Amino acid sequence: MGVSTWQIIVILLVVLLLFGGKKIPELASGLGKGIKNFKDAVKEGEEGADVKPTEKVEDKTANTTETTKEKEVNA
Repeated sequence: MGVSTWQIIVILLVVLLLFGGKKIPELASGLGKGIKNFKDAVKEGEEGADVKPTEKVEDKTANTTETTKEKEVNA
């Protein structure tokens, strides 16, 4: 139940007829630039993320010591 070679050829011919030979490279180029911009934005977001250092916080109600990350997860 996979896609056969003939089905791929027919799909490519239909796309070629719909968009024309000139428009397909422009569409592919735009798609590639969009993906590159998205990856760059994700990378910048990871680099610019503020990472809080883990510090000990005493929970006076339960008489236990938890880190701030554990408190955020439990909240």
